[in-house]
Amino acid sequence: MSQQHGKTVQADAEQALSPDEIEAMIKEFDSESNFRDIAGPIAVLVTVTSVVLSLFHLYTAGFGLLNEVMHRTVHLAFVMGLVFLVFPRKRAAPTPAMWRTSIVFAAFYLFLIFDLFDQLPPTPSTYIFSAGMVALAALTLPINGKGAKPGRIALRDWLFAALGAGFSAYLAVFFKDIFIVNVGDPRPQEYMMGLIAIVMTLEATRRTMGPTLAYIGAFCILYAMFGPYMPGILAHRGYGIDRIINHLFVGTEGIYGVAVGVVATYVFHFVLFGILAQMSGLGQLFIDLATIIAGRHSGGSAKVSVVSSGFFGMISGSPIANTVTTGAFTIPLMKKMGFSGRFAGAVEASASCGGQVTPPIMGASAFVMTEMLGVPYNEIILIAIIPAAFHYLAILLMVHLESKRLGLAGMSADKIPQMAQVLKRSWHLLVPLGVMVALLLMQYTPFLAAFWGILLTIGFSYIPLVAHKMGNRDMDLDTVLTPKRLVIGFEDGAKFALAIGAACACVGFLLGVTTLTGLGFKFSAAVVQLAYDLAAFVTALDFTGLLSEKSIALFFGLFFVAIACILMGAGIPTTPTYIILASIAAPALTEFDVPLIATHFFVFYFGVLADVTPPVALAAYAAAGLSRADPMRTGTTAFRLSMGKALVPFMFIYAPSLLFVDFSPLEFVLALTSGILAILALSAAYIGFWKRELVLFEKVLLTMAGLVLISNNLIAIAVGSVVVLGILARAKASSRTEAA
Repeated sequence: MSQQHGKTVQADAEQALSPDEIEAMIKEFDSESNFRDIAGPIAVLVTVTSVVLSLFHLYTAGFGLLNEVMHRTVHLAFVMGLVFLVFPRKRAAPTPAMWRTSIVFAAFYLFLIFDLFDQLPPTPSTYIFSAGMVALAALTLPINGKGAKPGRIALRDWLFAALGAGFSAYLAVFFKDIFIVNVGDPRPQEYMMGLIAIVMTLEATRRTMGPTLAYIGAFCILYAMFGPYMPGILAHRGYGIDRIINHLFVGTEGIYGVAVGVVATYVFHFVLFGILAQMSGLGQLFIDLATIIAGRHSGGSAKVSVVSSGFFGMISGSPIANTVTTGAFTIPLMKKMGFSGRFAGAVEASASCGGQVTPPIMGASAFVMTEMLGVPYNEIILIAIIPAAFHYLAILLMVHLESKRLGLAGMSADKIPQMAQVLKRSWHLLVPLGVMVALLLMQYTPFLAAFWGILLTIGFSYIPLVAHKMGNRDMDLDTVLTPKRLVIGFEDGAKFALAIGAACACVGFLLGVTTLTGLGFKFSAAVVQLAYDLAAFVTALDFTGLLSEKSIALFFGLFFVAIACILMGAGIPTTPTYIILASIAAPALTEFDVPLIATHFFVFYFGVLADVTPPVALAAYAAAGLSRADPMRTGTTAFRLSMGKALVPFMFIYAPSLLFVDFSPLEFVLALTSGILAILALSAAYIGFWKRELVLFEKVLLTMAGLVLISNNLIAIAVGSVVVLGILARAKASSRTEAA
């Protein structure tokens, strides 16, 4: 696409939002991007520290990681120190809700302080430490709510930053004494630093993610302490605060567990790659390619939104950032072509959330899955292909049917770039991505693949400059990663990894308590028992004898876990949601003889779905802000458009061959065919159109038949297929009659 064409497209998009407005909207809806506006020496300090953190990860990715604990402690020391400098309090003036939440957490901190005080020897250092911690608990309250002046940081945040960096730095500095000399016999100062670690991790999580995940972390600690008082199956013998601190702080079972390990060794590098790739122009290339692929078809602007969001989501870890970045271009175009603001926003939100389940990168959760399951990443990519294709097929079908219902045409030819021009201008942007994907498929470590992807992105960004000097004026020089822009990219890469780092440290509380108390097995047992109780009730009412108690129990088990995933994912990013649910909920499904990889994909998909599930559908709300539509209605529509993502997990549970697990060619073909037909039926039923407007009974039958088609029962599939094909054929025939 030529530069002139780019200007034309921007004009068509009506310049809906300026870059500053886009940034403000991302901050509003995406807590992970709500960075503080700072200036002067403080800004320089933050920039230098962020760049050092990025360079540390880039160097270790290419030349070798530190030992497991040391690498994670160094990473978290930088992350926790930067969190309190980069992220502001949510509001300048504290609200009553903020006060209530802060008082609850301050009381929780005081409880831990006094409990630990009883466990430590009565020395002067113990009294000084306890008094200091009481003062620290008081400082977590939103006192002096108006905060510091713009561009400055309050003194308490400097203290929080020092303590946040300090507890990890302590482990790094005294690594030999803690992990070799005194292993298994912590000293009083280890318990003191461990309590600081708990408090600052919860405060960092509240600062970056809001209170929900922090509440979960605090509840886990209380659960570990008050086990004997828990009801029924949840009861356990209980543990003292000293044992809990030792378990969570020293070693790799808690704060420095698998969650932080994955961020420190995989996620950070791909976040950095995504930032640099976007700065080099890859995002615009994706939009151009999507326009070429889908623009000329009916409702072309909406299909461009779906395809471009899928492309963009592969390198963006945030569904909300994806929604706002691509939606600023696509949503005005959709509205201009005739789609309602509600539908336009829903299309963008649903498509943007699909990026996290789309190979080859799939966001951070896929790397966590690799670590937790011990499955090579190239296999995860292969397994994810069919489910992701189903998700986008559902969205594209509904967009197509809505376009036909409204009688919308595609984009005009002059608005669609030429492939030759696009490749001539941007071919170099595909090389780093291609090399990185090739290395992943060749089973090189993900961080080494990201290392070469980053270096090649930087190097190939200079191609336009070389071409310009050789007389080619078509390439955009603004995409060259000059030293100044590279510093910005390294800084942004570190900043965008801070929130997920803090969240994963908090998730370590749940992982540690799960291994300490057996919480995951207890939850699994409760879900299995409830599912079988309901299944027994249903089969008792079955006079035909066709229903199997085990299959009914499996359905109820899937339903309960799906609901838990959606509720847990409300307001919590996908990665911590997946880690929590994979540790607690996924084991329940293995009790029904479901393959382990299928259970993890199940909770992964429903965790992602939470971003478009009201009442906390953050991606949909961000899209509604762009489309000027009602947020709740936009969220409801986005959830319906994401039905492929809701149905696909049930499909691959009943037919694991879709994930290439326990592969059977016959099962694969049958599941693939019935899945496509189910998505077609439900799409037509939701839009209410197939060649003509559908009447109520047709929509009801299509919905019921579509749901039946996701089963693995041959009779049910045959009946569902006949019903669907019959209704669609009837609608097509009657539309021809009306036309004649």
